[in-house]
Amino acid sequence: MNRVTSTEYDGPIGPVLLTFVDDALVRLDVAHGGIERARADISQRLGVVPDPDPGPGADLVAQLDEYFDGRRREFDVDLDWRFVRGFTRAALEATREIPYGEVAAYGEVAMMAGVARAARAVGTACAASPFSIVVPVHRVVRSDGSIGEYGGHPEVKQYLLSLESAAVASESLSEPV
Repeated sequence: MNRVTSTEYDGPIGPVLLTFVDDALVRLDVAHGGIERARADISQRLGVVPDPDPGPGADLVAQLDEYFDGRRREFDVDLDWRFVRGFTRAALEATREIPYGEVAAYGEVAMMAGVARAARAVGTACAASPFSIVVPVHRVVRSDGSIGEYGGHPEVKQYLLSLESAAVASESLSEPV
């Protein structure tokens, strides 16, 4: 039997609920509607209420702190893909190839995922990602360079993109010429 746990993280973009099945992240939910609503949603999806336990999420919490401090470029956490199938998974896997501090258009990600004409499907995949931030769907933008809605919270997407851009700029300034 799998052990389902959750950890709350108070991030600069709001409260975050991290849910794990055993030691794999099954969902990272930026809980705009509140932690209890996020917990109810994941409980319904999994059919079990996660045990509050900071243990399985401790390493990811430390990585999130490093990310928001501009010191982490990618995440090292096992992912449980049970809620992601088919092209959605291919699109999300493709977003993991977008370098930190850079962006790619929905159409570019569709090509990376192997279906060149699936830009709209990439948008749907990004909106449905259970691994926001860890799988960097915030790095996917419209073809005209505008950022899009990001689940109704474009300010969060702008924050994440600005954070990464500032970290890259700061690093390039500190490199010897």
